[in-house]
Amino acid sequence: MSGVLEAILQRRAVKVFEPVEISSELRGQILNAARHAPSSFNMQPYRLYWVESAAKKALVAKLCMGQSPAATASALVVAVADIGSMPATTQGQLEWMRRTNFSQEKIRDYERTAKIGRILFMPGPFGIFAAVKRGIFWSLNLWKTVGMPPLSRHEWLKWATKSTSLACQNLMIAAEALRFNTCPMEGFDGRRLSQFLGLSRRDHEIVMVIAIGKRSPAYVESPQWRRPLEATVTLL
Repeated sequence: MSGVLEAILQRRAVKVFEPVEISSELRGQILNAARHAPSSFNMQPYRLYWVESAAKKALVAKLCMGQSPAATASALVVAVADIGSMPATTQGQLEWMRRTNFSQEKIRDYERTAKIGRILFMPGPFGIFAAVKRGIFWSLNLWKTVGMPPLSRHEWLKWATKSTSLACQNLMIAAEALRFNTCPMEGFDGRRLSQFLGLSRRDHEIVMVIAIGKRSPAYVESPQWRRPLEATVTLL
């Protein structure tokens, strides 16, 4: 079995950690793996907040309902869907393409794609553009399969949450491969945690909080059950 498969299959949501230090080198490896997750149009619409100082970790753990994984973890990662980062991401990729000597044709192609993306995503004042575009796409879908892009803030954040979740999975598998354990948590006070991190209600939404550390020797895992493949997979 490959190391990657081993890390995937042995990863469990650990509920109690023992206090250990995560070096800056290992932290960088874990977070670097997260940012290499696939994302739609390579927009990477997320931010990751690594919380490790004792005072701030204790505060975030309290906002995670005082759950044992949060209270005993060596670090907490708050994964945030971020739809406000898209213009800066597009500009960053353009600058990178110019520095790495991409052809002018490829740069122009990316600029056109980015412009189309801005047009598709722009809701306009009071959502007027979104309503018009929804009508256009609905009409087009009557005779041709073109899909429906995210047009409202809710749909944007739903779209960004998918990429954020992929980054979280990369992060947890990387931590497991580096002999750390994790526990993803959905139980938290989203309003207060957003205020603590200085997040925007318009552009951000917390997807999950991930506790990272070393499994406590005192923690005993229950046997793991998963549905059989035939109950999960349909072959067509």
